Amino acid sequence: MLPITYYVGLSAVLFIMGALGVLIRRNLIVIFMSVELMLNAANLAFVAFARYYQTMSGQVFVFFVMAVAAAEVAVGLSLIVAIYRARRTVNVDDLSEMKG
Repeated sequence: MLPITYYVGLSAVLFIMGALGVLIRRNLIVIFMSVELMLNAANLAFVAFARYYQTMSGQVFVFFVMAVAAAEVAVGLSLIVAIYRARRTVNVDDLSEMKG
């Protein structure tokens, strides 16, 4: 079995990649995927610590995070499609104005 530091390190790397994707990229789809990557990094850390401490609380929390993430995907993608239909772009810089 691998040490917990490997799992936590991988989780940190994935979270940093997601955070950089949110901060650097300008496409709404890529930003959305970066947020999902950050959620999955947190889930990996929850599962790693739950396995290390021999409890089920981490897996239960991951289940709820995944349920919220699924709802977020449904709402987020529908908003992105609606924005694209209205503006013909998903570039964040072009969407910064609040005019209709």
